[in-house]
Amino acid sequence: VHLVESGGGLVQAGGSLRLSCTASGITSTTNVMGWYRQAPGEQRELVASIGSPGGLGADYGEAVKGRFTISRDNAKNTLYLQMNSLKPEDTARYFCARGLGGAVDAWGQGTLITVSS
Repeated sequence: VHLVESGGGLVQAGGSLRLSCTASGITSTTNVMGWYRQAPGEQRELVASIGSPGGLGADYGEAVKGRFTISRDNAKNTLYLQMNSLKPEDTARYFCARGLGGAVDAWGQGTLITVSS
């Protein structure tokens, strides 16, 4: 599977962005998908994850709960991350991934989000 993120950019604090991640190749609607981020000098962290319809629901990291929403459109093989009330500390490169933790078997190249204060 090949994952491609889009939607990154520069935004002022308090603003919103929506990231997209389109999958191509051998895809499955049952895979758990996740968004991760990595700030300079920091470890990559899980931002949000979502299971297949009828399976695992959405889960969020504490830092983004109530501000970010993960969703997926299986018909379009696309994963989304709606980010609201952005903060400077949300500045990072955001990656989509298939699987979680040690079970990730595919990563996108990442898209950079910069939140100015």
